[in-house]
Amino acid sequence: MDWDTAVFYAVNGWAGQSAALDWLMLQCSSARNPILLIVAFLAWRARFDWRHGLLVAAVLGVSIGVGDFVGAQLKSWIARPRPCQVLPNVHELAGCGAVFSLPSNHAVNTATAVALLGVLFPSTRRVAVPLLLLGGLSRVYLGAHYPTDVLAGWCMGGLLGVTVGYVIVKKLWLKLYPT
Repeated sequence: MDWDTAVFYAVNGWAGQSAALDWLMLQCSSARNPILLIVAFLAWRARFDWRHGLLVAAVLGVSIGVGDFVGAQLKSWIARPRPCQVLPNVHELAGCGAVFSLPSNHAVNTATAVALLGVLFPSTRRVAVPLLLLGGLSRVYLGAHYPTDVLAGWCMGGLLGVTVGYVIVKKLWLKLYPT
């Protein structure tokens, strides 16, 4: 057994053992919960400078959309089956999913958001990074992805978010509103 499958079974083996942990992992994997947190943060942030808040919200939305699209294309091209489709004794708490596994688009999307917001608002990292880690862990826990699917998604999303944050938003903001 390769290390990726061994780690998958070690993490996924906890599924179904604790109702509280199952609930937490389902919440960490829900697509709507990070969106609600990001919207709440940007709304709070916009009260200080609404122009910057609108710019960040727009760029963040487009960045996540691009990352999600590219991730979906890579999934189709790589065509790696999900662990719940090919491995025996997988604990599936949220269904298996109909498309392929690599990269995890949940990981791509959350890493894009965390990296972009971390570049623009460094103080968010102490809350956002643990949430990112929990979200990625939840994908393995729920039986939807191998650990390498999540790691690939984090790398892809992190690179996208940092690039957009430094190259586009910071430079654009300074060009539009010099200090």
